[in-house]
Formats: sequence, structure tokens, C-alpha cells
Amino acid sequence: MSQESIVPGELDDPASRAVEVPEPGAVTIVVPTFNESANVRQLLHQITESVPTRLPCEVVFVDDSTDDTPEVIQEAAKDCPFPVTVLHRDEPVGGLGGAVVEGLKAASSDWIVVMDGDCQHPPSLVPELVATGERANAGLVVASRYIKGGSRAGLAGSYRVAVSRGATWLTKSLFPRRLHGISDPMSGFFAIRRSAVTADVLQPLGYKILLELAVRSRPRGVTEVPFVFQDRFAGESKSTAQEGFRFLRHLVGLRTASPVARMVGFGLIGATGFVPNLLGLWALTAGGMHYVPAEILANQLGVAWNFLLIEHLLFRDRRRHRQWWDRVGRFALLANADLLLRIPLIALFVHRFEMGALSATALALVTTFVLRFVATEALVYLPRRGRGGLDGGRTARRAV
Repeated sequence: MSQESIVPGELDDPASRAVEVPEPGAVTIVVPTFNESANVRQLLHQITESVPTRLPCEVVFVDDSTDDTPEVIQEAAKDCPFPVTVLHRDEPVGGLGGAVVEGLKAASSDWIVVMDGDCQHPPSLVPELVATGERANAGLVVASRYIKGGSRAGLAGSYRVAVSRGATWLTKSLFPRRLHGISDPMSGFFAIRRSAVTADVLQPLGYKILLELAVRSRPRGVTEVPFVFQDRFAGESKSTAQEGFRFLRHLVGLRTASPVARMVGFGLIGATGFVPNLLGLWALTAGGMHYVPAEILANQLGVAWNFLLIEHLLFRDRRRHRQWWDRVGRFALLANADLLLRIPLIALFVHRFEMGALSATALALVTTFVLRFVATEALVYLPRRGRGGLDGGRTARRAV
């Protein structure tokens, strides 16, 4: 990741700014960008017009663009009376949410305001977000479209409106306590105290970073201000079906963060693994194979199915602790070692209790469930000490 600092002219003398306003009133505006070259000049102009000189301000762009957005920011920043920094990431880890986390780490002010780079979030609200947080002694101030005075007018089309409302209902249903007091958890426009952010616990995926912050960091004291969602100044929305799937994966990861929730998720995934396992067993035994070797072979289908779902839904945030081949080997070893317990159980159920091969297999899978969960979490996905936090990549600093 490369960093370029654009140093403004004489109007931005740090010493004079420090005298005008005490440091607690300062704000860092973090703007994640991806191919927003047509918008960033207008955004900087709006920030210049909206943020009063009595409020010390810096703008940090965290850029994942493949176009000339960084160069456009550099040129536009020459007319800004405040510092502007561009962090260009070589690898966009975590998507837009990961970009925001990098910006949070780079911020130097007591207050951090996060907003989009497409001009749909009005910079004129920045002073009010900070002032509201100070008055309410809050750790998080959310700009909401869903309280009195707010509007989602800038959402293009009934489809996006329906998706936004559905996502809001789903997240508030899944996290009723942690999102208490937040009417718009899908908002990308908010202010948060720097002291309320614990960057190392964040595991962003996709563009819903407010949800990540509210659930994992749990800032003390939350309040809201209304805002009207604006029309895009230029370009097209980055919301895609792929981002929708990432959002759903993110929800699963947040919801299964506790051991009990992970065990429930592990059980549900294991239940879906019955399907390929039993289908394979049925096909092999119907072809004349003895149920013991048929179970060994059919088990591999269930193992592969379960591993893929567990990797992407349950332990996504822990995959970095071991190489993929190490995880595959350990998971397959545990799953097949499980047969040492299951096959005798199956034989017992078949010969002693005269059960069918399919029902005996299903009962044995349920019997060994807890043992499989504990062994998988401890031996495959156990975090290694000293490897927490977000991988920020390489950073090179160059002043312009």
C-alpha cells in the first residue's frame, strides 16, 4: 500500500489551526474510493465549502481504484485549505470495509467521519455529526435516512429501495441488542470517536462497515442525526449481486462470532452435509457395494461439502492462521478419523438394533457431532498467538 500526502498552502498552517480550535474538536474525514475520479473533485469542493475553518479537518482517501482517481485527488487537493492524504492499497483486503479500517488506523483526530466518495453523503452534515457527538457524549453518531427529517431519496429505483429496507430489517432482527438505537445500520455515513475504535477486532467484508463497528467494537453511547441521501454526482453505483453475497457472508460471520453460535452453525452445516453423504451412500450400496466401504467413500463427499461451507461461512476470519493445504489436511484427517468411531457405531446400530444403513449413518453422525465441532475448532482453526488484527499490507510514504 502506498501513501501520498498532499500538503496544502499557507492557509493550512498547523500552528495557527491548533491555536484557533482545541484538538478535541478536530475531525478526520475518511473516504473509501473505487474508481471515483469523476466525483472526488466535487467532493473536496463541497467539504471546503461546508466545514468551517474553526473545525480543524483532514481528509484521508483510502483508494482501491484501477483508474486515475489518486491523480485526480492530488490535483484537486492543491486548492484545499486542509491536509489531504491518499492511501492507495495494492490489495483491497476486506473491500470497502477494509479500506475504512485502514483509514481509521491512519486518522489523527479525536473524531472520525466516514463517508462515501460519490457525493451522496452531504459534507455539510460533518460539523453537526461531531457537535451532536460532543453534546451527547456519544461514541458513535449515525447519519440516518430513517428518522424524522431523513430521506432515502437518492436511492435509484424501487429495487434498491427494497433491498436496502430488507437488509436493514434483517440486520436489526439478527442483532436487536447491539443495534439498539441505530435505525439505519446500513448507513455508510457516520462519526465515531477514535477512542471507540478497536481496529484489531474488526474483520470487515464488503461495504457495510457501520454494522461491523457497531457489533464488534460496541461503542459506548449511540445517537443519530437525520440526513437526506443525495443523488450520485457522477458514475454508477458499485452495488452488485456479488456485494450482496458478501454482505450475507458478513452477516453469518458476525452472527457466529460466539462459541455457542459457531456450534449451532457447525451443526446446521453438518446437517446439510447429510445430503451428499447419504446420496453417495445410497448410490454405492444400490450398486452392490458393502455398506462399510461405501460409507468410507460417501463420507468424502460430505467432508468436501462441509469444508467448503465452514471455510466460507463459519471460520472465514480464522483462515489466515494456517495455510489452506494445512487446513484441508487437518479437516480431512479429523473427518475421516471420525469414521473410527462412527463405523463401529453404525455396525452396532445395524447388527444389534437391526437398523438400515441410512438411518444408522444418520444417527451416528448426530452422536459424534459435539466431538467433531470441538476438534475442528481447536485443531484446524485455533488462532495462533500474536497473529491478530488486520493485515494492512506494505506502506510506503511519499510527500508530494
